[in-house]
Amino acid sequence: MADRNLNKGPVGRALWRVSAPMSLGILGTLSVGLADAAFLARAGQADLTAVGYIYPVTVALTSLSIGLGAGTSAVVSQALGREGDDDARAARLALHAMIFATALGMLVAVVFWLTAPIIYGAMGASGEILDKVLAYVPWWCASFPFMVAGMGLNAVFRAGGESHISATVMLSQSLINIAVTPLFIFGWGMIPALDTEGAAIGTFIARALGLGGLLVFSLYSGRLSVSRSCLTGLRDSLTRIAKIGGPAAASNAINPLGLSLVTAAAATLGDAQVAGFGAATRVQSLLFVPMLALSAGIGPVVGQAWGAEKRDRAQDATRLTFLSCVIYGAGLAAVLMLAAPWLAHLMTDGSDAAAYATQYLRWGALGFFGYGILVTANAAMNACDRALWSMGLSASRIAVVYVPLAWLGAQIAGFAGIVSAFVAANLWAVAGALYLTRRAGILRLEPPTTGAQPTAD
Repeated sequence: MADRNLNKGPVGRALWRVSAPMSLGILGTLSVGLADAAFLARAGQADLTAVGYIYPVTVALTSLSIGLGAGTSAVVSQALGREGDDDARAARLALHAMIFATALGMLVAVVFWLTAPIIYGAMGASGEILDKVLAYVPWWCASFPFMVAGMGLNAVFRAGGESHISATVMLSQSLINIAVTPLFIFGWGMIPALDTEGAAIGTFIARALGLGGLLVFSLYSGRLSVSRSCLTGLRDSLTRIAKIGGPAAASNAINPLGLSLVTAAAATLGDAQVAGFGAATRVQSLLFVPMLALSAGIGPVVGQAWGAEKRDRAQDATRLTFLSCVIYGAGLAAVLMLAAPWLAHLMTDGSDAAAYATQYLRWGALGFFGYGILVTANAAMNACDRALWSMGLSASRIAVVYVPLAWLGAQIAGFAGIVSAFVAANLWAVAGALYLTRRAGILRLEPPTTGAQPTAD
């Protein structure tokens, strides 16, 4: 229990303890998408365009598992921060989270598999490109329950400050994925060249092996409880996880869902714009790693502080993460002014899509800091039982600003209008995050007052 305490020492050290290992794990996970795109770009323009359609929808579904993990992390971190809760309780919660995650993953996978032709047809995919997209879907759906179950279990480790375990699993799984995927995309020996379908097969193999290894470790180390009393309190656990995880899953899914709608707007301009937009957003995801790691770190820190009723510590953590996002975002924007063409060429293999990817990375970077503030604010609000607030913030960013302005901008200014909509949406998110986190009592911009602790509404 002492090893899992994030309420001792400087808050910056606690954030670093959780976030630093997660940066490697998240980097590995996101590198899979980049590697797939780089491999498929060499397989052909049609394969690269197909990934441009696939990516937003699969990220939206993946975000469901991340949101469920946020609910699990919040419940477990509050339990660990609350006096009297112990490791046995955390072990039971881990099993309960896995049960919930696996059932949800199977349900979502079946629904996606059945509706994929409708979804991608509505997004503008057709002909050869649609065929390649639909060849990818079955294998990805088969891998989804493995991923969701692993995410739920990893969240328990993060809640206790053991993010090095989560990061190791994520990184190992990513390395397996990157190693085997080219074999199925390009073919090797008796394995035929399967192009887009091969990328999905590589993902399936890696996720299945990753969950298997995580289960063996969790059972052997006692971090997962399987005993006569392991189902004790199952209903209460699932209720608490769903209360936070449901809105958190919706909040996380809203952002990439909006990305798929913006991809549809790009499709009205042409295939090169779709490919450029898809390539740029995959690079963007990689560049977001430090801010995503902060969002993974702030949840357990705020959750334990909230459970222990240490509101000042929760406020300090939120303020520090926001400031870090601003500093990192400013530096990143400066670098991309020069490096955008090189990155775009790397991800598109010098195709017509490169110019559009360059435009997005160079000017869209002006709003990158805002997305960092959005995801860290959402994680902090989830950790203090304000999941509905974070869902509302994400929904307003997409429904009020990003999607409407992207479609309008595409008709008026072409691809530049889509980029401008992204920047405007992130500035909106910054204003909303500052307002909501102050209302929730987890952000204090002014110097702390001795002996006073703010209360949540």
